[in-house]
Amino acid sequence: MSVLAPELLILTILSHEFDIETDLNVIARLAAAREEENDHFRDFLEARDPTITDTIVFSLQETVSRKIDCKQCGNCCKSLMIVVTEEELLRVAAVTNTTAKEFKSNYLAEGLSGKMIMNTMPCHFLSDLQCTIYTERFAGCREFPALHMPGFTNRFFTVQMHYNRCPIIFNVVELLKKELSFFTG
Repeated sequence: MSVLAPELLILTILSHEFDIETDLNVIARLAAAREEENDHFRDFLEARDPTITDTIVFSLQETVSRKIDCKQCGNCCKSLMIVVTEEELLRVAAVTNTTAKEFKSNYLAEGLSGKMIMNTMPCHFLSDLQCTIYTERFAGCREFPALHMPGFTNRFFTVQMHYNRCPIIFNVVELLKKELSFFTG
């Protein structure tokens, strides 16, 4: 059996036009309906070479991200629990013209693990679907949806947690199923 190079695998999806779903209500409904399917998909991914899966996910993420304007969604800013480091606290406090103590008191809470987290959802810094501290945003915000990072298969449980709320994640997972010829039932 011959094995195609990861670059050739990606050509299957990318050489065809595909529809991108951006309606958050539709995504939530489809995510609920596909919960069991995605559990099977996680098992399916675990049996595959994770390096090849990462290569495909990186390419799909780039393609899908170009077709979705996060500024029209902002759902991550409405629903993510963001961890804030001491360095980020100091940097954003300076940008917002507050002291570190005021910033911590106004915007942060301490989680069970002792980490600082944003104390409300949606984020205090979301205004009209725009981040008011965008250039200084927290690392968790910069990294999301983290599909550019290696280890997709190992992080699939976390991916599933955001599959129902992020159009990029939803579409990448659905295209990945097609690319890998994953079919259930």
